[in-house]
Amino acid sequence: MTEKERMLSGRLYTALDSELRQNMKDCKLRLAKFNSMLMDEADERNRLLKDIVGSSGEWLYIEPPFYCDYGKNIHIGNNFYANYNLHVIDCAGVYIGDNVFIGPMCGIYTACHPIDAEARNSGLEYAKEVHIGSNVWIGGGATINPGVKIGSNVVIGSGSVVTKDIPDDCVAAGNPCRVIRPITDNDRSYWAEKLRVYNEERKEDNND
Repeated sequence: MTEKERMLSGRLYTALDSELRQNMKDCKLRLAKFNSMLMDEADERNRLLKDIVGSSGEWLYIEPPFYCDYGKNIHIGNNFYANYNLHVIDCAGVYIGDNVFIGPMCGIYTACHPIDAEARNSGLEYAKEVHIGSNVWIGGGATINPGVKIGSNVVIGSGSVVTKDIPDDCVAAGNPCRVIRPITDNDRSYWAEKLRVYNEERKEDNND
């Protein structure tokens, strides 16, 4: 088993392995180009972004600067937006569903180090996958820790530190992040009315 295979399977591995170092170098070179491109190069920049990540659906947009270790371990669904300074330490797989919005200064981390100092000082590490469902909004400054699973239809409050799994259909926040309340039919009705009013106002504007 190669060190890369060990890394992706959650076993102890060394990041100093030549294959992993080359994979990381290739990613960093692409990221340097991506982060230096201008707004009027958006189409080319987005093509490069799709080459950096492992897979993505329709409509992928990340505001630069964006940082990750390997890129190819990141898998994103349709309609994804992330604001400035997204950091993804993708030593294990990072799986993101459809319709996910991430605020600025957020981090998604898969890398882990042994709690015991002697083992940690050996330089060996391991990684745990992160899973984020569909229809998720992650507020600015949030941290998603290794091994976490966030359900679908979830709002994560800004500045939260997510250390444990978050179920579907809820608002969660805090350090450590915990469920604040469920997302209810009242929430859906409230925002459906807001959308209805917006659409009516836009029709009126267009008729003026």
